[in-house]
Order: sequence, then structure tokens, then C-alpha cells
Amino acid sequence: QVQLVESGGALVQPGESLRLSCVISGTIFSLNAMGWYRQEAGKEREFVARITSTGTTKYADSVKGRFTISRDNAKNTVYLQMNSLKAEDAAVYYCNDWPARFSWGQGTQVTVSS
Repeated sequence: QVQLVESGGALVQPGESLRLSCVISGTIFSLNAMGWYRQEAGKEREFVARITSTGTTKYADSVKGRFTISRDNAKNTVYLQMNSLKAEDAAVYYCNDWPARFSWGQGTQVTVSS
């Protein structure tokens, strides 16, 4: 059974940075394209970024140039470095493979407020 455990969310001020982590177990992580997604209260979950097994990345237009997705296959972990955070980045962030197939984890809350 695949498990996804996200962490790293926090309350930050606009302009600050955060790094989210997601540890995956129960699958051959190195073979999966992985993605980060986010969901604001009352809205649909949306795509944020993805990274293929070979390291090719793609980002939503809203985060391009500010967020960086990376992976460490030895640690079964995918990261999301978020810089220059804006109020509109506030959401619960989730990881999954890409496209999302596994059951969702609990997510990690990112709050951006002054």
C-alpha cells in the first residue's frame, strides 16, 4: 500500500520561503513521476509542479519562477522549495504521483499572512 506523508508547512509572511517534503513508501519511487498539488478551502485541488523520473520539471504558471520541485530517490522523497510566497499560495499542499493515482495523504498546511 502506497503511503504519502507531507511535511514542512507553516505560517509565513509574504515574501518568505518554505520547503515542503513528501516521503513516499510502498512503490518504486524512482520510477514514478511525482507531483505537488494544492487545495484551498472550498476549491478544487490544483496542480502545482511535477518532476519525472529523469528530472524533467513542469510548473503551473502561477508558481513558475518562484517554486522548485526536486527529488531524492535514495530517500524516497520529493521536495517543493517555495520562494517569494504570496497570500494566494496559501493552501493545503499534497504530493502524489503524476498524474495522481494514489490515495491522498493528509497534506501540509501553508498559510501566508502578514
